[in-house]
Amino acid sequence: MSFFTGLFYSEKARSVFFQVACLMIFFLLVGMIIFNAAVNLKSQGTATGFEFLRDRSGFSISQVPISYTEDSTFFRAFLVGLVNTIIVSFLGIIFATILGFIVAICRLSSNYLLSKLAVIYIEILRNLPLLLQIVFFWYLFTNSLPVVRQSINLANHVFINNRGVHIPSLLFEPGSLVVVVVLLVVLASLTIYRGLLRRHQRLTGVRWPYWPYFASSTGVLVGALLITGMPFGIEVPKLTGFNFEGGMVMSPEFLALFASLSLYTAAFIAEVVRAGILAVPKGQVEAARALGLKRSTALSLVIIPQAMRVIVPPLTNQYLNLTKNSSLAAAIGYPELVAVFAGTVLNQTGQAVEVIAITMAVYLTLSLTMSLVMNIYNKKIQLTQR
Repeated sequence: MSFFTGLFYSEKARSVFFQVACLMIFFLLVGMIIFNAAVNLKSQGTATGFEFLRDRSGFSISQVPISYTEDSTFFRAFLVGLVNTIIVSFLGIIFATILGFIVAICRLSSNYLLSKLAVIYIEILRNLPLLLQIVFFWYLFTNSLPVVRQSINLANHVFINNRGVHIPSLLFEPGSLVVVVVLLVVLASLTIYRGLLRRHQRLTGVRWPYWPYFASSTGVLVGALLITGMPFGIEVPKLTGFNFEGGMVMSPEFLALFASLSLYTAAFIAEVVRAGILAVPKGQVEAARALGLKRSTALSLVIIPQAMRVIVPPLTNQYLNLTKNSSLAAAIGYPELVAVFAGTVLNQTGQAVEVIAITMAVYLTLSLTMSLVMNIYNKKIQLTQR
């Protein structure tokens, strides 16, 4: 009896008990929902399972970053939507981050005009609905640009019209895989070697030269290119009939989604960066000025590195929001994951539960992976006591 009494009065034991109980209730509710869904689907004569992913899709997709035809499977269509989502999210994160930092620095500038322009940009972009911005840019790219035969020609390599932006594409010839593998190995070795140099300098105070290893690694890469016979080429788009052939095309839908996501998220990132910079103690700024550092030098070497400890957590939220907001592309017909898989595939197969579950799992995986990477970086830049 005393044993159970001791457990009852133990705060740790009560905590474990209530957590286990809540977890059991959660799994019980989830199990009931799944069981009821399976029973209802069976009573309606709806097949369950993921076998439909092997069936022929029978529909075309406007923008395919990987090989795909109407004879491809639904799983292939899912991969096309997933890759399109990753591409627009990755490029949007890069551009939004760069623009957000620039706008934040401009807002903190002593130049009155530059500062006010940054304020106007932030207040307008972040207070307009994102869907409205997506539709606006789509209308702008499809109705304000010239037709194909009157395309804007940039150095006979880039052509801009209302069907998109046509740019040269890289051709991979036999032997290119070897060069790509060598390049990845070289980059990995340079990163590891640079880390070892920094660790050695931190422990001993002696700085080893970096350029000999960098030069030798570059020589290895050049040697791989020469041995394989430079297995890369460039395909320039050419006007044939009523459209361009060859090269790579960025559709108006992609450009509209990329521009709206980047500009919209950059407005929020700018405020995050501004708050991080203002959080740096004024003593650090004054010390940098006392050392005679230029404003740009102090910003890049003193202020921004310390501000990143405040910036990274809310910055991660903006990255997650940008990735999830890419699902709004269905409004303009850009074939990302929701439009292709949770739209067309769901309508053709009727496998609502499976399709929605896969879509949710993909976005959850993308978000958790992004959060993991940013948390690792955040932990790396935090101050540690020694």
